[in-house]
Amino acid sequence: MDSSANKPNELITVQDISFRYGYTDVLTGVTFSINSGDFLAVIGPNGSGKTTLVKIILGLLRPAQGEIRIIGKPIEEFTDWQKLGYVPQKATHIDPFFPVSAKEVVHMGLISGRRLPGLTRKEEELSIQKALSHVGMEPFKNRRIGSLSGGQQQRIFIARAIVNQPEILFLDEPTTGVDAETQGHFYDMLDNLNKRERITIVLITHDFGVVNRHVTQVACLNQKLVYHGSHAEFCRSEAFKEILADGHHMISHRH
Repeated sequence: MDSSANKPNELITVQDISFRYGYTDVLTGVTFSINSGDFLAVIGPNGSGKTTLVKIILGLLRPAQGEIRIIGKPIEEFTDWQKLGYVPQKATHIDPFFPVSAKEVVHMGLISGRRLPGLTRKEEELSIQKALSHVGMEPFKNRRIGSLSGGQQQRIFIARAIVNQPEILFLDEPTTGVDAETQGHFYDMLDNLNKRERITIVLITHDFGVVNRHVTQVACLNQKLVYHGSHAEFCRSEAFKEILADGHHMISHRH
């Protein structure tokens, strides 16, 4: 694909991606794009290839065929990885007695993604404070990470992922094991990051109930790309009807 084919607001372009583990096809011919400002839900049943697709986009796996472009560059030439934040599955499965504070966890993200070795201590402190404030966890910065609830820990790991001010944030099954009320506040927080901080959000989940009022785009995977488009169009699509026919409950209210 020629770089001129990329639209100015495209952050990620996925072109004809296929992947297999051994002789088992996991993804086949997946093509879609992620645009600046999207709040995209990548949905599909367990085993549909969602996590594999994200790992390919992040350069952690190589596809059998196809091309990934990130901010206009082929993935092989892309080096600005701090522009992509990532919170993987099971990020909060940590030893509750691990002797590290919430603030120190966020600082780890700053060190790992730092481009400017000469960053002053004051600048580091301001970056950490800003990230903690964005996720509503600044008052808990000195608490041991293991003493926080699952939902609070997840916010800290998001703060670690955004401390370098990425353009796009990937979250893989971020609310597993979190109660419904906490989930509601969690998605409100992501909505603030998306709208106020202009961070593009990509949310990977098998829980169809997260397609809620905050999501603007939906990509539905089942090894192949079943649907990609706006939330409103998805709710009128055949893919949506098939999901309901399979017994999945989907919250699609927007208010």
